[in-house]
Amino acid sequence: MRRTVFIAACLLLGLIVLYVAYEFGRFDAGYDRLAAAQRQREQTHLLREMDGQNQQLRAQLAELETYRVGQSRERAELSRTIGELQAQVARQSQDLAFFRGIVAEKANAAEVKIQQFRIASTATAQHFQLRFTLVQPVRPENVVQGGVEIIVEGAQGGRPLKLDLTALGGDAAAELPFSFRYFENFSPEVTLPEGFVPERVTVTVKSRRKGVEPVTQSYLWSVDSL
Repeated sequence: MRRTVFIAACLLLGLIVLYVAYEFGRFDAGYDRLAAAQRQREQTHLLREMDGQNQQLRAQLAELETYRVGQSRERAELSRTIGELQAQVARQSQDLAFFRGIVAEKANAAEVKIQQFRIASTATAQHFQLRFTLVQPVRPENVVQGGVEIIVEGAQGGRPLKLDLTALGGDAAAELPFSFRYFENFSPEVTLPEGFVPERVTVTVKSRRKGVEPVTQSYLWSVDSL
């Protein structure tokens, strides 16, 4: 028993001696265990700080990527919205131009139109009958009133000459009165002076309603057989 204890003590003592010799060798070589432990702790702390900074940088990168994707989507949505607004403005501009044209056409539409104008000869020389119809194309529910002026243009003795209804031996008044709702036919008779060569007939329709411009139409002198 003593021998066993002695052997164990010797072995333990040998191990201690070996460890002391090992530590002395490292110390003699310049190794400091406390300094090494301190450096290890510092390195561990530094690694933790770097790992935390790395996580923060990753979080910031994720936020920036999310912001970039959001900005791209917002720009795409903004571009699409701008395109739709531009297309809508273009359509509205076309519609506005169309309705303006309709309004202008209605505003400038003549209250009375002259239709089916003809010149008919009669059995008497230099005596003719003018035939035409006045129609109301805009508001046929209203009665229109006014007068028709007729001028025959031509030449006599080599000089230009204009003759109205009074000079042409027609009605006493220089204008033919009219009052109708839908249409009215006219057939005034005129007698041309001797030596007068007619060239054209100008018919002017004057409405009594304020703001309505007269309607004037010229026709070449072309006679149809009665």
